[in-house]
Amino acid sequence: MTKEEIIETIRAMAAANGGQPPGVTRLRREAGIKSSDWCGRYWARWGDALREAGFRPNRWKKGYEEDYLLRRLASLLREMGRVPTAPELQLKRRSDPTLPSDKAYRDRLGGKAALMAKLRAYCKCRPALRDVLAICDAAAQTPPTPSRAANNAERDGYVYLLRSGRFYKIGRTNCVGRRERELALLLPQQARRLHTIKTDDPAGVEAYWHRRFAARRKNGEFFELRAEDVSAFKRWRRI
Repeated sequence: MTKEEIIETIRAMAAANGGQPPGVTRLRREAGIKSSDWCGRYWARWGDALREAGFRPNRWKKGYEEDYLLRRLASLLREMGRVPTAPELQLKRRSDPTLPSDKAYRDRLGGKAALMAKLRAYCKCRPALRDVLAICDAAAQTPPTPSRAANNAERDGYVYLLRSGRFYKIGRTNCVGRRERELALLLPQQARRLHTIKTDDPAGVEAYWHRRFAARRKNGEFFELRAEDVSAFKRWRRI
């Protein structure tokens, strides 16, 4: 893997994460780039790679105070009118990177039951948060139903890269195998799936790749890609 390819991946991952560049753990997990691919070959420290890609090095973050976590969560419940799911929190963080992550809440306050108990206690002591307390109480009285779980599952999907002749198709689906069979009936040449990216935002990830390869678009979702374009797409596994 070349230095230019790694820099291109850093910039692409930052663009998909509200401008926040990846750390080494996220780089390995989502793009498959290990420390051995860059450390000692191109840079001595990850911060040097981020600088060359045009970003400030990620700073170590101090743990959030419990009061801050609960205040931000109460504000989010008031805005949404319900208790957000982990995928909803992740999507919200794309537009507001200052919002603590689901992991930050779990690490500091525990699982969902413990978190909601602490949030209820927090709201009870603050009359201005009576509306948020009502949302917490309503959520406690409404257990998850199969239909609600199914709706959450439908948010997950895939962005795929297919090759048909000399052209490539970038699209999205919630069932890769079924979509391949459908395309086999529509395309004049046999299509071969090259890679899929699992994501909770199929529309957003698909739009990102369409924009990135806009200069190579031929018709609709079909592109005339270079080998390095295909390699860049295949480095992404999950977003």
